[in-house]
Amino acid sequence: ERITPQLQSGDRLVVVADNCSDDTAVIASASGAEVLVRVNATLRGKGYALDHGVRHLEAAPPAGVVIVDADCDVAPGAIDKVFRQCMRTGRPAQAVYSMQVGAGNATVSPISAFAWRLRVMVRPLGMLKLGGPCHLMGSGMAIPWPQLRELPLASGHIAEDMKMGVDLARMGTPPQLCPLALVTSTFPVSQAGAASQRTRWVHGHLGMIVEEVPKLLREAARGVGAGLVPMALDICVPPLALLALLLVGLTLLTALAAALGASFWPLAVAAAELVLFFVAVALAWLRFARDILPLSEVPRIGIYVLAKIPLYLG
Repeated sequence: ERITPQLQSGDRLVVVADNCSDDTAVIASASGAEVLVRVNATLRGKGYALDHGVRHLEAAPPAGVVIVDADCDVAPGAIDKVFRQCMRTGRPAQAVYSMQVGAGNATVSPISAFAWRLRVMVRPLGMLKLGGPCHLMGSGMAIPWPQLRELPLASGHIAEDMKMGVDLARMGTPPQLCPLALVTSTFPVSQAGAASQRTRWVHGHLGMIVEEVPKLLREAARGVGAGLVPMALDICVPPLALLALLLVGLTLLTALAAALGASFWPLAVAAAELVLFFVAVALAWLRFARDILPLSEVPRIGIYVLAKIPLYLG
């Protein structure tokens, strides 16, 4: 209902009903979509669903494809904006991907919503200002067909969207943010759903740091791809709560070392890093997040950070 009014002559709306046990295929077909039904109990995951859709399109290839998750709301004009940027630049384009807490959702704190906005809007906007790439975020992605058909999509990778962006950078066409296009989703309401989503995001991100960053830096040194160094550095920034824990821990460790007679300089560097981190977070809150994180919630950030420790240990 949100996408159909944005379609233009020649556009196709394709729904991949992947391992669905509900009426997704029937409802989508009745709504005028071109529906592909995929059932495979072994090869599960979004990557396999995307690959299935791409292989179907090979019979009549489009100029490019816009990928939207089924649980997302697409703002008016977003499809056209993200696709036009993609076609104009010849590079994948990523819409701003907003996550709303939703009324009555007690499982997700405003602090989580703030951390998400930092990750998907504030930092990509900074990268855009510097002429750097951004990561693909899973929804609101426009990708030129010649690049999409070459992507190794068929995998169960836990961070498949970030991996797609890295692979596109390796091809020499790193994704770029499209700040004028917006897609919106809602954080899970159930405790189990919220915990599962957080675990997938965090473990997927940490896995990408270990698996991909050394490769990206080696490939960048050999002149492979484009934008690999800024992309690798951005991947290296861990989730917000973990970064805060690491900086606090480093400051305490160097303070203990200084108290035992070691050089003062490591403590000075660690303390400076900690101060810069909090200044950056405070500026981001002032400019971008006062609407989702009231000042009254700020004292709870310490509790939020400590509550994440079991997730990171996992």
